[in-house]
Amino acid sequence: MASSAKRAERPLSPHLQVHALPINMLMSIIHRITGAALYLGSALLVWWLVAAASGEAAYNAAAGFFSSWFGMLIMLGYCWALMHHMFGGIRHFIWDVGAGFELGTVDRLAWGTLAASLGATVLLCFVAFAGGGS
Repeated sequence: MASSAKRAERPLSPHLQVHALPINMLMSIIHRITGAALYLGSALLVWWLVAAASGEAAYNAAAGFFSSWFGMLIMLGYCWALMHHMFGGIRHFIWDVGAGFELGTVDRLAWGTLAASLGATVLLCFVAFAGGGS
């Protein structure tokens, strides 16, 4: 009985409430998630291209979806996923060449990935919707 009492006092495993999630680990997880999300966005891009090649009715249906608030939200998410995955890939490339492994540099690269992806998404959306239409 004494051994079971000792087991109950020990934690079963490290838990997120006990240990903080480091930014570099979070960015690595998000890099994988955005890679998977790009499959869905690419399928939507293929749908749009096939609709454009299929005729006016098919294209109007696809264009109607993409111009709706839900379609625009999906495209905003796709744009951010694309930018985040690209900057995350650059971060991984820096590591592949053997640079950037110091703890401070790892954290700066992780924060830089997040900041660059958000900034590039805002810039692209501004160019697409406000400044680059004509």
